[in-house]
Amino acid sequence: MAAALDQELAALERDLRSREVTLLLSGEHDAKGALVALHAGTGGTDAQDWTQMLLRMYLRWAERRGFAAQIFELTAGEEAGVKTVTLEIDGPYAYGYLKGERGTHRLVRQSPFDASHARHTSFALVEVLPKPEAEVEVEINADDLQIDTFRASGPGGQNVQKNATAVRITHLPSGLVVSCQNERSLARNRELAMHILQARLLERELQRRAEEQARLKGDHVPASWGTQRRSYVLHPYKLAKDLRTGHETSDVLAVLDGELDEFLERTLRASVTVP
Repeated sequence: MAAALDQELAALERDLRSREVTLLLSGEHDAKGALVALHAGTGGTDAQDWTQMLLRMYLRWAERRGFAAQIFELTAGEEAGVKTVTLEIDGPYAYGYLKGERGTHRLVRQSPFDASHARHTSFALVEVLPKPEAEVEVEINADDLQIDTFRASGPGGQNVQKNATAVRITHLPSGLVVSCQNERSLARNRELAMHILQARLLERELQRRAEEQARLKGDHVPASWGTQRRSYVLHPYKLAKDLRTGHETSDVLAVLDGELDEFLERTLRASVTVP
């Protein structure tokens, strides 16, 4: 009897928590899917390996939620890891949950690439953009685009790509450059590159609106999320700590395995300002 009551109370608590989080996801684009771009920062090979670890973390988070995930563009590191990668996570409120991940993520650990296993600090930048809808939300003039094709990089030998199927698109007015080479079709790579370009232009427009709103209000609000987002320490102790909300856990391996919900929800609650 007592066990059944405990289960019922736990289910009720989860339902209330879910309803509370849903109420916080009321931004204009929160209900959309997300484009997540990861870039290796300071730290050389360790930073590129760290970027790949973050890629796995977000893919595992998406998998836990039953969201679809697709990698659009990936540039591998020279020795290990990845230099930069762009992926799409498609599911209800994916952007609303992940938008707070923007910023610099720092890893402290014993380097597997150092013969002496010295402690190294690595950095990676996370960008999160709302997925553009099927209908174009930002106008793109074809005359403003410079489209270049090139052969996709990949393994040599029989698998080398002999045709120019990779695409690089430069948006001349903004200077934004996007590329895609993961698909074997030139048309498909062009389509995905345009998809990413639309998302980046939309993000710029959202930032412009936020800056204008802050100016009109007269508030001194930073124009971006800042640089420091979260710190992950694997040596000499284990700790994952959010540097803005203060939330932390010693189970950093679970976080790196995609258990991000507590961090994401704390960020959502912290983003609500009480008048």
